[in-house]
Amino acid sequence: MTGTNPGANPGTGGRASGDDRLRPGTAVTPLRAGLHLRGRRGSVTLEGSTAVPVVWGLLEEPLRTGGLAQFREGLEPGSSVRTAVDTLLGRLAEHDLLVPAPPAAGTPADPAVARWIDATAAHPADAAAALATARAEVLARDPASATAAAAVRALEAGGLPVTATPDPGLPGDRILLTVRGAGPDRTVAAGRSGSTGYVTAPGSVAQARADAAALEARLAHAADADGEAGAPPTARGAGRGSTVAAGRSGSTGYVTAPAGPARARTEAEGGQGGPPQPHEIPGAFAALLAGAAAHRLLCAAAALPDPATEGDDPRLLPGIPAVLLADARPARADHHSWLGPRRIDADRHVRLAPPADLTEALRRIAALGDPRCGPLPEPLPGDLPQLPVPLATCTLPDPDPDPDTRDSGTPRTLTGGAPRLDLARLELFCRAAELLLGDDAFTVGAGPGHARGRALRHAAARRLAAAAPDGRTAVDPARWSGHPQLRHWWKTLTDRLDIAARLEVHRAAPRAHAYRAVVRRTPAAPGHGPGPVLGEAVEATPGDAAAFAALAAVTAACTAAAGPSAARPRPSGGAVAPLAAAGARTAAWEDLGWSGGWLADLAGREEAFQDTLHRLSGAGPATPAPDPAPAPEPAAPLRSFGFTVLRTAEETR
Repeated sequence: MTGTNPGANPGTGGRASGDDRLRPGTAVTPLRAGLHLRGRRGSVTLEGSTAVPVVWGLLEEPLRTGGLAQFREGLEPGSSVRTAVDTLLGRLAEHDLLVPAPPAAGTPADPAVARWIDATAAHPADAAAALATARAEVLARDPASATAAAAVRALEAGGLPVTATPDPGLPGDRILLTVRGAGPDRTVAAGRSGSTGYVTAPGSVAQARADAAALEARLAHAADADGEAGAPPTARGAGRGSTVAAGRSGSTGYVTAPAGPARARTEAEGGQGGPPQPHEIPGAFAALLAGAAAHRLLCAAAALPDPATEGDDPRLLPGIPAVLLADARPARADHHSWLGPRRIDADRHVRLAPPADLTEALRRIAALGDPRCGPLPEPLPGDLPQLPVPLATCTLPDPDPDPDTRDSGTPRTLTGGAPRLDLARLELFCRAAELLLGDDAFTVGAGPGHARGRALRHAAARRLAAAAPDGRTAVDPARWSGHPQLRHWWKTLTDRLDIAARLEVHRAAPRAHAYRAVVRRTPAAPGHGPGPVLGEAVEATPGDAAAFAALAAVTAACTAAAGPSAARPRPSGGAVAPLAAAGARTAAWEDLGWSGGWLADLAGREEAFQDTLHRLSGAGPATPAPDPAPAPEPAAPLRSFGFTVLRTAEETR
């Protein structure tokens, strides 16, 4: 008999005892020659013989009713049936599908609570004892409100004595649930911002209050950003202007009738002098939200797994607390990795290891760029064309929240490209973070090596661009013109995009394996100067530098066609190669003409190239700035999620 379970959660060490029972809620599916069992804490598929379902038919009732010891005593020791039963029980114990019989004392009085603990807890007796000594308190501005009353009912259903206490300092839609017992007090906050409800991760009272306030502000900001598309557009007619307002309220879009600007804005604001009024929130929504908060608090009190960890959601990052976000229309609720700006509790001072590969880096970008609660923008392809070069875009948060005073003439959209879309998204995310931190003052990367490579290339490009022209050592085109990536991107630039340009490659220093390539637009007529720079790169070989410069020129031309961008990209080139090549399988036929083969080739010399740039500069970028060093807010979540924030060498001198 064989058992398989990719997500096994060992609990009892693989040994069954005579008083074991099947965990409540375990579902069983008979197979032709086996069984599949699944429960809250594990699952297993048993295969190998048509006798397995037969043996299970004998064993199921004693396992569910607690008569396992008596059933086993009736089997002859050493018989084939006894051996099959013991083997099956061992597999169930290995996959945590058995639970010991409860002691005579300590069992919750409510059978439903007892079943829940038995189905969920690794050690049901300890969890039951923890709940038996716990007591709960619900704080709300109005303890008789629907949300507070629902929270009280849910906690009482979990077997806890509950006290409802008024707190005039709380917003009307927010409640705090606290449990006190043998361990430290644990608190969760639940509330609503607009049409979105939330439940924070368990923590101290101060942490829950701070998380709730920050989360409500973030949700309100996200709702405002969504609603900016509803600013009244004006259409001018023959001698008379008419205005319509379009936008969204909750999940419903609207367009007002043509009218004057003042009336259109008033109708869009629901005649209340504020934003459009959302649909009425169903009463059941408050009860469900309060129930989710109570469930999370009960799990914390009994040392049970947090509900956020039970769904195997690949979007959630291990080690980062998760908040529950819920919407009434359409009805949905899911958890999001989130850290608030105030880190009071010890478990909030988390710092993940740098991402091991590009896939993990993009997971963390998705969490940091969550459109509802993320502190940073997430680059996405949107409706941008993906040929001839993959493009991604994101909108930087406006530093001025007041729409009447913000500078609407400054573009806040950042657009960029790369050989592949995943590389473009990572590069654009790092560039957006740098702009929010202070542009040239910081360099961001998905790990120390990536950040160092980006910073060294940027510093070398600036230094070499400022050098006197007579001090540059030109490289013979025969050494770089045959690079497959260069041929592709140069043909795209000059033939497909029909841009007249010229390419130059110079050695960074005598005998140094570092080269700077620059693509310039060809002047319209002689005597008009060298022409504007379309793209540049600093790499370890002249062919790589020329290829990345041509790629940068193609990207610049395509992003310009998509609209103005908030900033120019940095010449980061092959800094991402080790991250992109990590864990990637490259076929034998993938030469430099393929992006995978090219990145693998670049990754092999990236460390030596960074050492070369460091020697040429005389002082590379500083080590990651310590946490106490003053830095804009995006630095803290970036570091917590495993990204590296470097101060530039210019700032540290």
